[in-house]
Amino acid sequence: MENVLLTLQYDGTRYHGWQVQPNGITVQETLQNAIERITGTRSAVTGCSRTDAGVHANRFYCTTGKPEQLSEDKFVQALNAVLPFDVAVLACRTVDDNFHPRYSAVGKQYVYRIWNGNTRNPFEQGRALHVRAPLDAEQLNTIAEMFVGTHDFSAFCSAGSSVQDKVRTVRRSTVTRQGDLVLYTVEADGFLYNMVRILVGTILDVNNGRLTPENVREALCSGNRDLAGATAPACGLFLNEVWYKKEEAET
Repeated sequence: MENVLLTLQYDGTRYHGWQVQPNGITVQETLQNAIERITGTRSAVTGCSRTDAGVHANRFYCTTGKPEQLSEDKFVQALNAVLPFDVAVLACRTVDDNFHPRYSAVGKQYVYRIWNGNTRNPFEQGRALHVRAPLDAEQLNTIAEMFVGTHDFSAFCSAGSSVQDKVRTVRRSTVTRQGDLVLYTVEADGFLYNMVRILVGTILDVNNGRLTPENVREALCSGNRDLAGATAPACGLFLNEVWYKKEEAET
């Protein structure tokens, strides 16, 4: 078996997140089932992130074993032939046995989608948060820019996180508008549990008047979760890209 890096794309609406769980179907289990159908072996699958229930991915990377006699292209075709409609394998490449899709990552990008129309859009159901109140993207972008830099993001992390070091470096944090679609894009060297959804909730709470820009600064400086905004729903969140060192993996 060769150690390969798969590039996935999936709609997370029907899944209880990425990681295998006893109480519901997950993307990881679905992929393992597909690999077993092709190879006859229950192979380990290691992912680049632990996306929550309802979270989607435009680019998700995972490693697994591939039979040596099966080419990379044939492996992709075979997997897509047996995977359900909402999970697709985009690419496959051989990587070193020491490569880890999570710990070898040097950066990730998430995009949160908000449908800002007076009426809901059926085609965005489950893929964007519907917010009827008008959003001033330019004003919200000034709030988003506060998160750029190296900060302790304790205030923007779920209370259930066991991670001790909550310092992360955010390289990009922007709010833009495309018609009725408002996009929050954030890039960092790593993310805490529910960090992006709390950043979005904080930005939206400034828009609806529950928080002020000064409140956001105070939350960022103090690390007090109570001072930050609500956790936005999972439906609008997409893992958009993951970057690795070129010498480790070309993705």
